[in-house]
Parts: sequence; C-alpha cells; structure tokens
Amino acid sequence: MAWVVDTCVLIDIADADPHFGVASAQFLDSKRPSGLLICPVTFVELAPVFGGDRQAQEDFLFNLDVSCVEPWTDADTNQSYSAWHNYVTTRRLRLTPKRPLADVLIGAFAQRWDGLQTRNVADFRQIFPNLAMETP
Repeated sequence: MAWVVDTCVLIDIADADPHFGVASAQFLDSKRPSGLLICPVTFVELAPVFGGDRQAQEDFLFNLDVSCVEPWTDADTNQSYSAWHNYVTTRRLRLTPKRPLADVLIGAFAQRWDGLQTRNVADFRQIFPNLAMETP
C-alpha cells in the first residue's frame, strides 16, 4: 500500500521550516519504500505555499516521490460522512475542540491506506481513534 502525507509535513519541507523541515524530509525518506501519496484535499491546501503555481507544486511533489493523483472514492465520502457527523455531534456537546473539515477529509482518505504521516497526531486521534499514524 502507501502512506498518506499530511499537509503540515509537506509545508515543513517546502518552507524549510527551521524546527521541522529536516526531520520531516528525513521522515519521508524513511517511508518512501512503502509509497507516499496525498489526499486531493492536501493538494488544494498546498496551493498558497506555491503561490497558486500548480506546476511548481506538482514538481515539488514529484521530486519528493509523493503521488498526487489518487482519486477520491465513494468509500472516502462514506468515511468522511460518518466522521463529520460524529465530530459535529461531540462538538455540539463541547466534548471535542474545533477542527477544520479538511482534517476529517484527509483522515477519512488515509483510512484506505497504510495510515497517515502527520505532526498533528492528537488532532486526528480524536476523530479517527483507530487510524495508524506516525510523526516525524
């Protein structure tokens, strides 16, 4: 299979983040043999990092050997639907902190693969308690 790479890890590398950039790059290097890919939502989230230059973004992902062509499926929609319902229900009871919809979509997509590579394990764990996750 392959690992889904969360947006934050790619931003660390693209921005050469002084705290996380090298660790995130090394982490991706170590996972490359298993395969790396992103959710279509991550592709959209990365647009501002590249000033809306799609070719520069695709080149960046290609150079990291991260696939950006995996389709969104009906199974992803079903996972997202259930996860968003559960999240909103617990949020209304004030049992869960506020999270963006993008995290729900990325986490749902990642369930179809080996897991998620993210620095935000705690955020995803609340929504997807059984999702395999690793952090740089």
